[in-house]
Amino acid sequence: MNRIDRLLGILTLLQSKKFVPAEKIADKYHISIRTVYRDIKSLGELGIPVSFEANRGYFIVQGYFLPPVSFTTEEANTLLLIEVLVNGFTDKSTRRYYASALDKIKAVLRGHQKEKLELLNDKIRFQKPDCFNINYEYLPILQQAVANSTILEMSYQKADNESSKRTIEPIGLIFYAFNWHVIGWCHSRRDYRDFRVSRITALKDTGEPFRKKSHIELNEYMKQLPVSY
Repeated sequence: MNRIDRLLGILTLLQSKKFVPAEKIADKYHISIRTVYRDIKSLGELGIPVSFEANRGYFIVQGYFLPPVSFTTEEANTLLLIEVLVNGFTDKSTRRYYASALDKIKAVLRGHQKEKLELLNDKIRFQKPDCFNINYEYLPILQQAVANSTILEMSYQKADNESSKRTIEPIGLIFYAFNWHVIGWCHSRRDYRDFRVSRITALKDTGEPFRKKSHIELNEYMKQLPVSY
């Protein structure tokens, strides 16, 4: 990768995250920390206000306007392919949000890219079993609660059709056995529980912060699952 492409890549990385440590930039582009410093200085010389916060990393100063990101044909094709998977493996709300985001991406594509994307769209299909049908609309709420570390209240129907009210602190989402599962600390059981999202019948994000001071890492919990990845 030449230096110009690397500078554009670093700029895109800074746009995509609130803070980016120098070590992450160095690892991503296989360069030294000293080279990262030089590249950040070069971005500043080009008029891009990149600042730094100790123990967090580099960031672009809020309020600075950047032109729309351009996409290569290969990147646009990849996003279109992902849309097929989103439609197959996520809920109705997530599908709507992704479609809206993809429309915004298509808006900045060049004319010939749009034509090729429309042609490709007609030539990609995804076949799934009739029994696998995601009709709920809870994934965006669950994602928000996981990201914000807020408590959820839900009505849950177990495999034997018994219903219960649960209050949980969600630590993550896992897709396995052709179902989405939310893993959370259950206040009533005083332990971590695995809830299949398709069995949630009502869900509310209370906005209240977690009460438990610390939680197990999701990767550690996954080791307890009765499946082989």
